[in-house]
Amino acid sequence: MSLLPTATIAEIARHDGQTVTLAGWVAHKTEKGKLVFIRLRDGSGVIQCVVFKRNVSEEVFAAAQILTLESACRVTGAVRADERAPGGYELDVNDIEVVHIGPEYPIQPKEHGVEFLMEHRHLWVRSAKQHALLRIRAEVIAAAQEWLNDQGFVRFDTPILTPVAAEGTSNLFATEYFDLGSAYLAQTGQLYVEAGMMSFGKVYCFGPTFRAEKSKTRRHLTEFWMIEPEVAFATHEDNMVLQEHFVSAIVRRCLERRGELKVLERDTALLERCVPPFPRVTYDDAIALIAEKYAEVEGCTPLPWGEDLGAPHETLVASQYEKPVFVEKFPAAVKAFYMEPDPRRPEVALCADLLAPEGYGEIIGGSQRIHDADLLERRIREHGLNVDDYQWYLDLRRYGTVPHSGFGMGIERCTAWIAGTHHIRETIPFPRMLHRIYP
Repeated sequence: MSLLPTATIAEIARHDGQTVTLAGWVAHKTEKGKLVFIRLRDGSGVIQCVVFKRNVSEEVFAAAQILTLESACRVTGAVRADERAPGGYELDVNDIEVVHIGPEYPIQPKEHGVEFLMEHRHLWVRSAKQHALLRIRAEVIAAAQEWLNDQGFVRFDTPILTPVAAEGTSNLFATEYFDLGSAYLAQTGQLYVEAGMMSFGKVYCFGPTFRAEKSKTRRHLTEFWMIEPEVAFATHEDNMVLQEHFVSAIVRRCLERRGELKVLERDTALLERCVPPFPRVTYDDAIALIAEKYAEVEGCTPLPWGEDLGAPHETLVASQYEKPVFVEKFPAAVKAFYMEPDPRRPEVALCADLLAPEGYGEIIGGSQRIHDADLLERRIREHGLNVDDYQWYLDLRRYGTVPHSGFGMGIERCTAWIAGTHHIRETIPFPRMLHRIYP
């Protein structure tokens, strides 16, 4: 006999008037005399199951009574439309098979501290808000990959263990690699995905990346996921056009499947405006804006030219617009060694950060890459890196070099913005932070 249910809650409307079996967990239960109301969740949705004593056997009613929060069961009954019910349907129960009765569930319908919830993250992911957030995360990932695939990009997987730094040496996680010395957890797949670009023209990598920054802000994780496209013969401007269409497609996909956004009570007005083109602001103009309006944002201070933007500065700049905004042409000295200088003004790089509105900060960083081997070697030396470690990367410029551009989008930051959640830690199943590696 099959253990699988005959229906899922997500597709319950297809079974209106039919008798089905659902399999899931008890999200909530209320007893009122001869009635037991069970909110059953099966991962695809939630439905209210009504157990009326006169309609079931004594054994079935007793089974309903002993179910505890998060107990597992199979419930059989007739599907009935009811506008008052969550999802618009209820199940009139005629049978219950208890699969497992759990002890008192640690997470109750009351206020719990953040530390308690993080200690129980393995259980917290079952709650309605966390379930919705992680559904949106899955949608962001699916939309990103499907859009790139439709545009002719090839997924090109890059290593997680690398021999050298890609973006600065101060935030690397190191490990011993057999007899070959130290290896490092990848900060980005970008250098390797450039090799794929020279083979396929348009590629992207997708996977976890690691930054050992000792940061405790709500925007930072030590382990996060990035999707990183790279395109041959693409300029800095081409790169920004690609990004705005990419992000708009992801937002549109999430709005089309907005059930989870409703659960989170997300105001989608600004998301609806996320259509190309996005405004573009130079770093110089951003510095001038900050000098003029820094008092409008808590923690924001005037910024001398040559320093990178901090979170309050990003919030201030983005607050001037109702859709994501590019801040472009940062000082080359504060950006990675591989970024192409502006030929008309070499002290700035042909790069851009894409800032989300509503205080969510940078969701994408991108640039045109240096394609001249001599210039790239000089920049490697200027950054205090060992040129011998990057010979393979320089080879990409020695054999068939072309102008090319790419970017990296952090899945968690993009999800936090679309979902409207304050803390990035809730947009990944098991967040890794400065003081947390359990569970």
